[in-house]
Amino acid sequence: MNQFGAKVTKELEKQYSISPNWKNGKFENLVETKMDMSLQTIPKLLYKQFFKSQGRMPRKPLDIIAFNKEAFLAPSQEAKMIWFGHSVVLMRLNNKTILIDPMLGPNASPIAPFATKRFSENSLDLIDQFPDIDLILMTHDHYDHLDLDSIRNLKNKTNHFYVPLGLKRHLLKWGVESARITEFDWWEKQSFEGIDITYTPTRHFTGRGLTDRAKSLWGGWVMKTKSQNIWFSGDGGFGAHFKEIGDALGPFDLAFMECGQYNENWHAIHMYPEESVQATLDANVKRALPVHWAGFALAQHHWKEPITRFVKEAHKKKLDIFTPQIGEMFDAHCISGNWWESLD
Repeated sequence: MNQFGAKVTKELEKQYSISPNWKNGKFENLVETKMDMSLQTIPKLLYKQFFKSQGRMPRKPLDIIAFNKEAFLAPSQEAKMIWFGHSVVLMRLNNKTILIDPMLGPNASPIAPFATKRFSENSLDLIDQFPDIDLILMTHDHYDHLDLDSIRNLKNKTNHFYVPLGLKRHLLKWGVESARITEFDWWEKQSFEGIDITYTPTRHFTGRGLTDRAKSLWGGWVMKTKSQNIWFSGDGGFGAHFKEIGDALGPFDLAFMECGQYNENWHAIHMYPEESVQATLDANVKRALPVHWAGFALAQHHWKEPITRFVKEAHKKKLDIFTPQIGEMFDAHCISGNWWESLD
């Protein structure tokens, strides 16, 4: 099935084994990371996921502000950004167009018996409205970040893909030429059109099927120009790596911080909102935008709980934040409003 992507071969594993992060036949986190789930808890979690949806999704689809291509492409000294819900970010940086984790499809569980529907409608159509993409950055291969339909629609209008070590095999199977794909290990850096781009570690895992768990890497991205330093944290649990990233590559003018889809059973791989705020401070970030929410119900919390808790903790810790609407174009100086509060 195409949705799974490409299988791991012995030859690929031999290539991956060169990485210091490949151990015992798979990629490993910097610290021991386990999920607190047993065979007894899984049926209950699956039941809640697919049959207990009250409060976990908005009553009505979330609107996406119309994309203004002319305004987006207008020359600017500062980055222009648009968040499209969950972890999708379109960015104009150094007058180049960068798209991060472009999962714009309607379903985050395409191989499951029941769909995990997106909170917004017709999001896949946005790709036709986008300008040509200079660079796509992928954080990892989970279905809520790497989407077959989105890649099919993007591959002929994208110049290059920067991806974690191991993810290239999926794009090759889906028709992207090898010459347009560059794989990164943690802390590896390349210059792209005057932008220094570094792949940073997270505490997470990967896999699209039953046999490829941790067979590709997971992480985040730093994008640094002469005037701005921007970080996309990627998915992952709390840890000492946030301070290490800030010490090595910060301070950051702004950061997109994972905040949402957490649960006590998988706390090691997804932060609680309060931890997300602390991670932002540890990484020496001046201003933060919470992502990984307002897209899909992948955990059992209320759909507004991540942003409510994040905002409360940010105010408590005096962290400067911004919370644009889905589809709203903004820069590092935008003024935010609590747009979600009026929605059910």
